[in-house]
Amino acid sequence: MILNGGYNYYGIPLGVISLDSRFPKPPNHIKHAASFDFPILYKTVKGATVARLIKERDPALLAPFLDAARELEQEGVKAITGSCGFLALYQKEIAAAVSIPVFMSSLIQVPLVSRMLGADRAVGVVVADQHSLTREHLHGVGISDEPIAIAGMQDQPQFRDVILQAQRNDLDMERFALELDQVVDALLAEHANVGALVLECTDLSHFALALQARTGLPVFDLSSLSRMVVATTGP
Repeated sequence: MILNGGYNYYGIPLGVISLDSRFPKPPNHIKHAASFDFPILYKTVKGATVARLIKERDPALLAPFLDAARELEQEGVKAITGSCGFLALYQKEIAAAVSIPVFMSSLIQVPLVSRMLGADRAVGVVVADQHSLTREHLHGVGISDEPIAIAGMQDQPQFRDVILQAQRNDLDMERFALELDQVVDALLAEHANVGALVLECTDLSHFALALQARTGLPVFDLSSLSRMVVATTGP
């Protein structure tokens, strides 16, 4: 079939297992479908809130995530990702449940990015909540002894209120940019050896190009990874 500006697709290139959230998804967010030049099929897991995944690590979420992955495969997608980087916790289980490529978190890029850098360079990782990120999340996507420097958005007022705690659904994008800049500036000030950035949080993908221009560093996120994977699965 022919979709999106003349691209030929036999099946849907990408399926997204989505959390149940209501705040706006800006351009270049994985859930902003118009940002991509290929079709995306979304499967929302009802009741799978940001808090249940990140803060509570509710084990009851695994079964519906697996069901969503199997349904996406049955509906013809060629690869599967997720709408939150903390789904790294379930990377191995979801990949084992289907027969197509699975990349549940942009964190899966960290080993690759680390090997692009010199031995004295670290990968800067910006996450939604630094305190909730565990070794299990890192090991889930194959991160072991790579030198990384982690910073979290959890103390930024708007990010905390809107995205982590769902207290309201409005986003001031200028304020959002300032909060992210503060976190990244502090990270780079503390870790001068950072040679690249990986944005764990899908809500930060909107700012990837601006961060790249401002810091002079390569910036990797889920949206750029999704485009790469779709290119490899073929039309």
